[in-house]
Amino acid sequence: MAIKATPVIKDGCLMVRGKAVLTEVPPNIVVTPASNDSAFFGATSPTPSSRHVFSLGVLEKYRFLSLFRVKIWWMIPRVGKSGSEIPMETQMLLLEAREESALNGGMISSETSTENPLYILFLPVLDGLFRTSLQGTWANELQFCIESGDANVQTSQALEAVFINSGENPFELIKNSVKILEKHKGTFCHIENKKIPAHLDWFGWCTWDAFYTEVNPQGIKEGLQSFLEGGCSPKFLIIDDGWQDTVNEFREEGEPLIEGTQFATRLADIKENSKFKSLGPEEDCTNLHEFIDTLKKKYGLKFVYMWHALAGYWGGVLPSSDAMKKYNPKLVYPIQSPGNVGNMRDIAMDSLEKYGVGVIDPSKIFDFYNDLHSYLASNGVDGVKVDVQNLIETLGSGFGGRVMLTGQYQEALEQSIAINFKGNNLVCCMSHNSDSIYSSKKSAVARASEDFMPREPTFQTLHIASVAFNSLLLGEIVVPDWDMFHSKHDAAELHGAARALGGCAIYVSDKPGIHDFKILKKLVLPDGSILRARHAGRPTRDCLFQDPVMDGKSLLKIWNLNKLTGVVGIFNCQGAGGWPMKQEAEEVPAAPSVPSSLSGQVSPIDVEFLEEVAGEVWNGDCAVYALNSGSLSVLPKKEILEVSLTTLKCEIYTVSPIRVFGQHLHFAPIGLLDMYNSGGAVEAVNCIIDVSTCTIKVNGRGWGRFGAYSSTKPTFCMVDMKEEEFTYKEENGLLTVKIGGICKLRDIEFIY
Repeated sequence: MAIKATPVIKDGCLMVRGKAVLTEVPPNIVVTPASNDSAFFGATSPTPSSRHVFSLGVLEKYRFLSLFRVKIWWMIPRVGKSGSEIPMETQMLLLEAREESALNGGMISSETSTENPLYILFLPVLDGLFRTSLQGTWANELQFCIESGDANVQTSQALEAVFINSGENPFELIKNSVKILEKHKGTFCHIENKKIPAHLDWFGWCTWDAFYTEVNPQGIKEGLQSFLEGGCSPKFLIIDDGWQDTVNEFREEGEPLIEGTQFATRLADIKENSKFKSLGPEEDCTNLHEFIDTLKKKYGLKFVYMWHALAGYWGGVLPSSDAMKKYNPKLVYPIQSPGNVGNMRDIAMDSLEKYGVGVIDPSKIFDFYNDLHSYLASNGVDGVKVDVQNLIETLGSGFGGRVMLTGQYQEALEQSIAINFKGNNLVCCMSHNSDSIYSSKKSAVARASEDFMPREPTFQTLHIASVAFNSLLLGEIVVPDWDMFHSKHDAAELHGAARALGGCAIYVSDKPGIHDFKILKKLVLPDGSILRARHAGRPTRDCLFQDPVMDGKSLLKIWNLNKLTGVVGIFNCQGAGGWPMKQEAEEVPAAPSVPSSLSGQVSPIDVEFLEEVAGEVWNGDCAVYALNSGSLSVLPKKEILEVSLTTLKCEIYTVSPIRVFGQHLHFAPIGLLDMYNSGGAVEAVNCIIDVSTCTIKVNGRGWGRFGAYSSTKPTFCMVDMKEEEFTYKEENGLLTVKIGGICKLRDIEFIY
């Protein structure tokens, strides 16, 4: 008899597929089936309130992964083994259940267990006008908190607050769960049902770390010129914060800045500031439209995006501005929930609580976005990056609450984007609250971690790890944006390699003239395009419940798929930083000054769903190519390679399923051997066999050394119908041919 998969409460326990996941479940917990395998959990209270905290029961003995908001803007991961370790503001909780940790009260299973674990997923979601989060207590209770953000929006029950599902594949589990929620809730869409912006497939440059708010037309031109001279020109540009007409009412002219008031600066007009107007007689353009037009023509830009905040600017809009009065703005003082201040406070929010935000009337917010975006579009702008989005959750009082206000802003934003910009050209940022995540119907790109901070050496490993883990959830709803980085930086190799695996946009914020073109040319083809992987890069299954930043032993592995290959990156993120909150709580000593070396294993089995790209003639073997060492190995699917890395170092492995053609020919395309994501260059492979010959045809794109594994040396090689020289190494089967000329789809033929 099959064990019922739908979660149920029995004898005070939450039972999932025969396992007691939670004990001591209170009698006010309510279960509502969502599908054959999943359910919603909620609770009732005798009194109505705008905020409730309910206990779901006691959680012990299961390894868990939590994604929680460490501060109002950003999520990070946390792993542990009991409910007491689950932080406030947890927005995804994944449990691993093995036989040893089920009803018999045994210890957590060993990592060497061959038993297939069961994964149990908790997603706190939106329930009407209420938003849910999870948290643990010192007594190992798992609690859920619902809140409206408006004292006048109250309830005494929340019946669909926490979604619970289970499965044997954690990646399928999360994907299927998000799809169930998409259909049931109707407030957001899965990434597969969104239009993907075209800028993601091109190399970009963002002005932020190059200039910060001092960005100006001359600096932008100098930056683009230095890229051009280095032979690696961006095709999309983000003009970040610093172009808008803003006012800081709290700063007297000639006086020093009062700390915190920079966040209370407000937008005075939708048009650009004086730096981008009347650019002067020595300039070749006199206004924003001519400036953007010149950039596109001279430097080959395909897309120019402009930055703005969801509320207009950090401090909203200036209520006294004549240009803003049509939007009925008023000064509102944010109210942070206990969750916002329960983990780490944020100086921006603390400042805005003091100085207030100029909030546009929700009934006028579409008019504001439409006016702003239509003006930008008329000047040649192709899209926008919209920042500071989680601010809206603190402004819900008097507006129907945080969920309602976020939904109104999000809907108006997406509607304006659809009207004014082609191709859904929107990048969301600082939008990690579930209010925004589950209100995203069209937004298809969102930042997945805190900023890349070039001057913070201890933040580099945190950045890589947090994006990878956050992508488990975010990657089902948006294309995670890994943020810009510096190509000339101590951690540039780490950042570049990670982004090549991320399935994301690849863009830098280099200062003019300060570039490492060796790194850039491992990411960017000569035509400015990139080899973008198909999905969001995520941690491999064996990394999900390990801490790759602070446990002192675990390497981080990130996997992805291309059209015909897989890719695994392995990173040593230990010893260079510590998670916020965790470092202080555990009194972890400062990071060692000497890089530590760690050993780990990589295997073709690390790439999930590899069989989907392998084709019908796959025998389970793979060709595995290591980028940095240049080594090629043939491995059965479950075999391993040993790897050793020092802190801040990485290795990238292209994993190509070996296809069997004819009786004896084994072949696997690898792609461009000098690119981080080599296999992204392989578009198609087929074979033609006649009486005397066997021809392998590979469609590949790009420029440089193109490689493949072949069990036999071919007789000759053709590229676009022209014979080319090739090299073949008998000892490992590495077959290499150089392809040059323009970056187009090439027909590469190996004739045997």
